[in-house]
Amino acid sequence: MSEDLKNLGEEIALKRNDCVLSWDVSFGELNMDVTPSNIVAFVEYLKADQGCRFSSLVDITAVDHIDRPKRFDVVYHLLSMYTNQRIRLRVAIRDGDTVPSITSVHPCANWLEREVFDMFGIHFTGHPDLRRILTDYGFRGHPLRKDFPTTGYTEVRYDEALKRVVYEPVSLVQEYRQFDFMSPWEGAEYILPGDEKSDENTGAK
Repeated sequence: MSEDLKNLGEEIALKRNDCVLSWDVSFGELNMDVTPSNIVAFVEYLKADQGCRFSSLVDITAVDHIDRPKRFDVVYHLLSMYTNQRIRLRVAIRDGDTVPSITSVHPCANWLEREVFDMFGIHFTGHPDLRRILTDYGFRGHPLRKDFPTTGYTEVRYDEALKRVVYEPVSLVQEYRQFDFMSPWEGAEYILPGDEKSDENTGAK
């Protein structure tokens, strides 16, 4: 299988050198770095070419390399049901760059691209309905960015007095940042495994 993927990688890179920047085979999958401007044409080629036939789009996600100039990798996972081979495409972009939508080739990319937009803030040009899909419409920020605070920016709760959902800034007082990691209950008495042996050796009761 690995040799077949290497041969396929060489063939694709030779035919589409306008799209493929680099490629390798690892963990039984063919990985290709692709230019952002050619991603739609390249995905269409992988779907239609008889030597490839990667007709199933499995997933679209992203990786945040926060210290890298091209901060994000948009990652596409494709499967060929005919040859039982998988290919992973990576498109490296800077923060604020856009990526062409592939919904014209794979309609199922609609919700996948919306998730990447919601979680990472990456915009897809030509998308028919690019809006949040997992978080609320008024949500601030993009949770899978590495600079997103773990507490978030706002707290959502239902106010009994107002009879509606309210949004409030997150405010953590210092006492909630002090944790007793040895016990789930503050002030609880507990014995760690092995302490009883220490007591026996010292004669403590």
